[in-house]
Amino acid sequence: MACYRQTVIRTKTQRSVVDIVGVARSVVARMWNRFKETGNVRRRPGAGRPRATTSSYDRYIQLTARRNRTENATQLQRQLLLATGRRVSSQTAHNRLHEGGLYARRPMVCIPLNPHHRAARRRWAAEHRDWEQHDWSQVLFTDERAGWMVWGGISIGGRTDLHIIRNGTLTGRRYADEILRPYVIPYAVAIGDSFVFQDDNARPHRARLVENMLEAEAIQLMEWPECSSDLNPIEHVWDMLGRRIAARPRPPATVRDLEIALLEEWNSIPQSLIDNLIASMANRCAAVLAV
Repeated sequence: MACYRQTVIRTKTQRSVVDIVGVARSVVARMWNRFKETGNVRRRPGAGRPRATTSSYDRYIQLTARRNRTENATQLQRQLLLATGRRVSSQTAHNRLHEGGLYARRPMVCIPLNPHHRAARRRWAAEHRDWEQHDWSQVLFTDERAGWMVWGGISIGGRTDLHIIRNGTLTGRRYADEILRPYVIPYAVAIGDSFVFQDDNARPHRARLVENMLEAEAIQLMEWPECSSDLNPIEHVWDMLGRRIAARPRPPATVRDLEIALLEEWNSIPQSLIDNLIASMANRCAAVLAV
């Protein structure tokens, strides 16, 4: 096509070329001037920065991220360098993850534990280290998922529906009306008098009206040590949920898409995985006491 246009330009006027080729006059004028300057109509090399990675490097970054869920963009950048010798920036690795519908992890910053926190964790672990699976099966472990603002509860043999917290922050009143009344209280009735309810010590959870509601319903609240989210098995379920969302063929594009995906993936997490997480509570207690 380029040779044809070059021949046409040699023998015709710009106006006649427009009529023959059927393109805009500005295109013909640009090619005309390029031919006069360089003797051909080939396009000049692009002025943009060349892509730092090939498609095979892109696949390597994304595959490594899927196999090592805890690695962040900087670690993936180093992995690529060690495996291929190709040096790219951490931002490039970050961009390639987003192109594949993945998100890099940030290194976890552990909350420092003061002597009071350590003593509370040790006391809690000592009180629960001899619990058997039957004891743990009476507990509903609950939590809110930061970033997505959803609430859920898990137990051996079941789970609550996932509740999406919309329109602002969770207050004590909203916690009572949107979570305790429609989810926790019916769950307690289903399990019976041995039901134990676990939540953390967030301010809405300890509001006076919340404590009054739990007392009125005769719901036993598990004492939970501060700064101990690592002891709650539901934290691993949130991690599963995040990985399942990231692995979907079409990542959610809108808030509504995200809500639908969260509900679908929450319900599709195998109950056996949840049961195994709760069954590990004895090992968690032992690990706390060991350190």
